[in-house]
Amino acid sequence: MALALDEQRDNDSIHEISGYTFVVEKDLITNAGAIKVDMTPYGFSVTSEVNLGGGGGCSGSCSSC
Repeated sequence: MALALDEQRDNDSIHEISGYTFVVEKDLITNAGAIKVDMTPYGFSVTSEVNLGGGGGCSGSCSSC
């Protein structure tokens, strides 16, 4: 799962939390369950209550993502 800047689309769900607006695909919410976004010293960490597999990935901004 990754965090990126994006525009709202018809199949998105919008969530306003603490002054931030999160745009999440409705299918992702259905498959991932609760999603947690944390700020770490290295960037953002995005996790869900369901292990979606895929491994790898990274938090924050790295050139290999």
